[in-house]
Amino acid sequence: MAVTVKTFASAGEAAGALSSDRSARYLGGGTLVMRALNEGDVSVSTIVRARDQALTRIDASGPRVTLGAGVSFARVLAERDLAFLHAPARSIGGPAVRNMGTVGGNLFAPNPYGDFTVALLALDATIAVQGSFGARDIAIEEFLQSRERQSGALVLSVSCTRPASAEAFRYRKIARIKPKGGSVITLAAHLPVSGGRIAGARIALGSMAPTQIRAKGAERALEGRSLDAATIAAAASAASEGTSPSDNALGSAWYRREIVGVHLRRLLSGQE
Repeated sequence: MAVTVKTFASAGEAAGALSSDRSARYLGGGTLVMRALNEGDVSVSTIVRARDQALTRIDASGPRVTLGAGVSFARVLAERDLAFLHAPARSIGGPAVRNMGTVGGNLFAPNPYGDFTVALLALDATIAVQGSFGARDIAIEEFLQSRERQSGALVLSVSCTRPASAEAFRYRKIARIKPKGGSVITLAAHLPVSGGRIAGARIALGSMAPTQIRAKGAERALEGRSLDAATIAAAASAASEGTSPSDNALGSAWYRREIVGVHLRRLLSGQE
């Protein structure tokens, strides 16, 4: 089947093309769309591209960082001001994938991928999208819950909280093949501290549900407490609450439930 490629000067035009054609897919870095085409996905008949420079813009000057949806992981790694995102970006594939893969595309990556999105979920990200409804900002949790319905909209950018310190944000990916393998489990924790106690804890998990999710039981165990051994143990015990992992070649659902608390304890304790 022939595939038509349409290239537009602006993101708005590209968004219009996506919303008017259910068989259209946006091509950013191509690590997801081109794989689907190469594997014979006949649901895609139109590829939409945009040359809009706003899609590759980075604003790291304030308390919230904004990344254009077309920013690659190699770009993230090259930015000193984005040091807190280097570990998540470095965990994405090998150099070739990091050169092409984009922040916006990772939002749609299925399990066992989408590791960067785990970090964004922990950092309370907001997704700017444009579609037939116009342009709007969506909280990342809402976006992920309706991800399958976002195919007719174009992601413009992602903004997230800048952690107050290096210790406030932690990230870990558990993989069989390091560093580029698919995730057995991915964990990220944002632990703001006020007066020596955690205020606004966010723990995010990858490969523990159909999409990335927050470990709300673990968050409740941390909230308002100091990060001591007892608090960490309570959070680890609650880590699997509300999860629904699946079986795949990297690990069973049972295995994931068994180890998520172990790795959350290590993450919170600063253990390698």
